[in-house]
Amino acid sequence: MALYGGIRGGRKIRRGVTGTAIAAATMAALTASQAPGSDVNHLVDPGKERPDEAQQPDRAPGDDSYHTELPPLESPAPPRSALDKPSESGIPASLLAAYKKAVSSINASDPACGLRWELLAAIGKVESGQARGGAVDKDGTTLRPILGPVLNGSGFARIHDTDRGRLDGDRRFDRAVGPMQFIPSTWSRWGTDGNGDGNRDPGNVHDAALAAAGYLCAGERDLTSKAGLHRSILSYNNSQDYLRTVLAWYEFYRKGTHKVPDGSGAVPTSPGAGGADSAGKGKGNGKGSHGGGSGSDKPGKGDGGNDSPAPVTPTALKPVLPGQLSAYTGENFDDRVRVRAVSKAGKAVKGVRVQYTIKGDTGARFPGDSRKATATTMPNGLATAPLIDAGEQAGNFTITATTKVAGNDPSTTVKAEVKPKYTFAVDHEGPLKAPVDSEFTDFKVDLKHEKEAAGGVPVTATMVDKNGKENTKGPYFTDLFGNEDRSVTETTGVLAKAGVLDLPAIHTDGHTGTFILRLTTDDGSTSDIELTVTEK
Repeated sequence: MALYGGIRGGRKIRRGVTGTAIAAATMAALTASQAPGSDVNHLVDPGKERPDEAQQPDRAPGDDSYHTELPPLESPAPPRSALDKPSESGIPASLLAAYKKAVSSINASDPACGLRWELLAAIGKVESGQARGGAVDKDGTTLRPILGPVLNGSGFARIHDTDRGRLDGDRRFDRAVGPMQFIPSTWSRWGTDGNGDGNRDPGNVHDAALAAAGYLCAGERDLTSKAGLHRSILSYNNSQDYLRTVLAWYEFYRKGTHKVPDGSGAVPTSPGAGGADSAGKGKGNGKGSHGGGSGSDKPGKGDGGNDSPAPVTPTALKPVLPGQLSAYTGENFDDRVRVRAVSKAGKAVKGVRVQYTIKGDTGARFPGDSRKATATTMPNGLATAPLIDAGEQAGNFTITATTKVAGNDPSTTVKAEVKPKYTFAVDHEGPLKAPVDSEFTDFKVDLKHEKEAAGGVPVTATMVDKNGKENTKGPYFTDLFGNEDRSVTETTGVLAKAGVLDLPAIHTDGHTGTFILRLTTDDGSTSDIELTVTEK
């Protein structure tokens, strides 16, 4: 589950384990041949981390409980009939779709993160048994609430109610909620609408999966590195046992999975949220049982004691680069959009999830041809958006940066412009006119980039109708066999001086009127030239 953050030495106990000795012995025996250890290749590049990866947000989703079952030594074949025992490699259809969609969305906006859907599946398995074996409705919302233990300080953290019981039904203390086990205070920051229904519901697998994906990639983590992968998992629950368990399922799922109908997935037998046993009565002996750490840094599930600093709430997002951004068609913007999250006191706030949205009619997009991207503020308060591809359509657009916080939705807008890379100028005096059954002669087009002649640039000349489609009547070129051709491509400076487009003869047929000759370069720079055909 996701951690609250920043707490050390809390008194917690992991449910489903009777004592430290049993837990350690059992885990050691089971993980010796299965769970990835420090000497196991996780199919990532050791040491490959982003320079700023050490600076990570330390807030995450939940309590300290999770299911301790480990996967089989080998991936079992899918069951042959409904009477067979559910296979551990089977993932309920709605959850499998949610994991894949969430990762596709995150990797489109933050491709450097390298998140795989199998990691979300592994965490979903350990946290809630894949939402009780996929017990969800057609929209992906759990049929019954999936709740972690009451965080009343009895064996787990003590976190007083932060949502008036709206999400967890408890007005005294918080409880982790949903398939990915977010506590309410963490959900208020990381919660996301993953299925486009206008709601952010931690009990919906699409919303929860996308929120967990964003959390795991926070702080510009690189999950293609072993260190980055481990750090990301530990941010969800700072326990070496938890790390080994999640990695075991991660590797298991990477060897092969299959989709099963919702509600037919394997359900964990160990105590825990979404398991066969009802989750979390909040009882415990107060003795920590994690072999590699206290587990108190789990996302949203810290102990909430006096040692935990209250999270600072951003009150404003301020753009870092003044003025308007600009780029030429077919190129990337040199400057990335960056905003700084600041508190009421004007201080930088880290760990704030910022969503960037491109608004406008141009073709400008973030990676993955997306209009939206997310980034998380670093300790200096800065959140840097991914590189923007200007696209092939010139024009103006805006990038809006927003974040969701309780009672306040700070936002700011940055203006941007996509300019044509090339400009066209017709070398001809007056309107271009020709009578029917003749041709247009003696005109050339000059192509320039930043006021300099642009030689060697392919230009496509097309006769188009009012809808921009290739025309079927009016002026035309001819091919080598004398056939009508209303689209040709020529290169500037081949038969003329640099930057000059020397077009072949343009013939007229028996149709009169005004026609459009559209010139286009590969980057998207465009110019329309009017050709008027008159009676003889």
